Amino acid sequence: MSDAPDIELSPSAAKRVATIAAKQGKAAMLRLSVDGGGCAGFQYVFGLADAVGEDDITAVRDGVTLVVDSVSLDLVRGAMVDYVESLGGAAFKVENPRAASGCGCGSSFSI
Repeated sequence: MSDAPDIELSPSAAKRVATIAAKQGKAAMLRLSVDGGGCAGFQYVFGLADAVGEDDITAVRDGVTLVVDSVSLDLVRGAMVDYVESLGGAAFKVENPRAASGCGCGSSFSI
């Protein structure tokens, strides 16, 4: 059995979620889910969460909660959710060790 967390939230992602949630008057909870589709087979979907469900797994950093449902977790276990800013723009990014390949935009992947 590994001591590695199921999923992690980077400090920069936590800071960005806290900022967005404060502006919208919502709880600082980011939901990550995986849907079929995208140019590589699966795509990451992000949104603010209102609550944690019974089958959700959570990770907390700096008062911000990352919420992932158990089905999506099977596809992203061991991943780190980060927030990156570059010349091309700013976005949440999933560093997923289970992804065999991804697309150029970084929002979809295959296993």
